[in-house]
Amino acid sequence: MAGRNGRTVRDLRRANRTAVLQRLYFDGPLSRFELGPATGLSSGSVSNVVADLIADGLVEEAGSVDSDGGRPRTLLRVAPHSGHMIGVDVGETRVRVELFDLTLTELARAERPLEHQRYDVDVITGHIRDGMAEVLAAARIPAERLLGVGVGVPGIVEHTADRGTVVHGQTIGWGAVPLESLLRSDSRLPDSVPYFIDNGAKTLGQAEMWFGAGRGARNAVVVLFGSGVGACLVTPEVEHGRAVEWGHLTVRVRGRRCRCGALGCLEAYAGAESLLERWREEGGRPPQGADEETALTAMLAAAYPTDGTAADPVALAVLEETAEYLGAGLSDLINLFQPERILIGGWAGLQLGSRFLPAVRRHATAYALRHPADKVTIELGRLGPDAVTVGAAILPLADFFARGGRRPEPTPQSPEPAWRTALQERAPY
Repeated sequence: MAGRNGRTVRDLRRANRTAVLQRLYFDGPLSRFELGPATGLSSGSVSNVVADLIADGLVEEAGSVDSDGGRPRTLLRVAPHSGHMIGVDVGETRVRVELFDLTLTELARAERPLEHQRYDVDVITGHIRDGMAEVLAAARIPAERLLGVGVGVPGIVEHTADRGTVVHGQTIGWGAVPLESLLRSDSRLPDSVPYFIDNGAKTLGQAEMWFGAGRGARNAVVVLFGSGVGACLVTPEVEHGRAVEWGHLTVRVRGRRCRCGALGCLEAYAGAESLLERWREEGGRPPQGADEETALTAMLAAAYPTDGTAADPVALAVLEETAEYLGAGLSDLINLFQPERILIGGWAGLQLGSRFLPAVRRHATAYALRHPADKVTIELGRLGPDAVTVGAAILPLADFFARGGRRPEPTPQSPEPAWRTALQERAPY
């Protein structure tokens, strides 16, 4: 039965469960008394919702606290082992797979390096399949208990009705790859386990906004700085973030050739891959056969020696130029979206770290309009190299919360009788 605003009693029950779960998740443990003001629900609604969540095994008692002259109040929290998620980061140097409980505590992880054919679709899907099997076996968790699998990938992600999630990764040679279909046909997970696939910059943004340096911000941009560069925009209108292909903003007409094939993209100057390539072109000597992370570490050591030797002027010049390009690119984000925070993450951003940040800030504010530049802070992300994987695991968790802590129901083969649907929606709560 729908009310005047179109919401049914079932919708209301789901919203109430969501409100209680989220408050306990982010602010718990809390007592029933505290949950009322925190959620805006009446004491009766809180009691009913809590009883329901305890019966479902999603909420448990977590000790007690003295009240003002009355009986001690029982504290409640989300039960950590009431659900599990897998997060996958399809990165530039490795595929990382992690298994989490409901409170995003890591239970197991598996990593597969990406070497010669690093973006071969069959290699990637094989690494994901094997990694998922490995973490589930290590933690002895049945696959049926998964709330879902989140996957962060490079490129533009399209959700289609007929082929599931499709990835358009121009810079890595992926043209409309039906990744969800491939994973479903290639993995050993039950059909009931949903996949949530999105851009890696968005999953990084999810993690930083939920648990990292973005908490409390209404407008933020989270930048992923790795072999390439990407960004996630978070605003009140785009609460869960939107990936933007910031790395393919043109910063120099007829400039360097980018991995995407175009000329003069920001990524062709500010990505770690191009940074190392420019160092080689100027006479730098990265370690032979080293991966990008090792080579960037060597470049930083050459530019900023700690043993008293002279700095490598070529490495230093390339890094300083990269800081200016990155700052100029951030200025466009500042002018376009006027965020209150910009957070820099990704493996290259973390390696360059605080040594690189002052120059990036200086160039960003110099190129941006004064008013929005005065209101923005530019900081490093706080969640480290696992941020993309954590953010990927948040995708099924957020969906679970939005459903009021209920798993997706299987599609019925035939519609339920009208009388049964009516009774379900009129049930008291």
